[in-house]
Amino acid sequence: MPAPRHLDAIERFLAVKRLAMVGLSRNPRHFSNVLYKELLRRGYDVIPVNPNAAQIDGCHCFAHVADIQPPVEAALLITPASATDAAVADCAKANVRRIWFYSAGSGGAVTDSAVAFCREHQIEVIPGECPYMFFPQNGLHAIHGWINKLIGKFPKNAVA
Repeated sequence: MPAPRHLDAIERFLAVKRLAMVGLSRNPRHFSNVLYKELLRRGYDVIPVNPNAAQIDGCHCFAHVADIQPPVEAALLITPASATDAAVADCAKANVRRIWFYSAGSGGAVTDSAVAFCREHQIEVIPGECPYMFFPQNGLHAIHGWINKLIGKFPKNAVA
């Protein structure tokens, strides 16, 4: 079971303005593309990673995080769980120091083995959550955050 998600780790991740988005879909209507465009709109330099695409939305797409130059220090994984372990190994090879496993309820990209691998390799991990909940002025996504606060599932800062 993943450790509690802490708001300070989320804030550190979101402070990184250049990151890889692993598992970005070629389908322009897929949620990953909506999130990709929102990150770009908010000023992030998002590098698409999908081994099955040369370009996505007019941008060069990398097959592996380790191929990105200059390298990134953070990666948002929006992969199916079956591809997560390989994506995490690729991120570690690229010396990525922060990984966010996307999830919007059920599992998503999170796997226990990938989270354990990150912790063993001193990679800061956010095992789940949807980044939309943590953006200022996030419209309807604020409702999701409010519900999570109400039921005690919203991340909190670590207690010193």
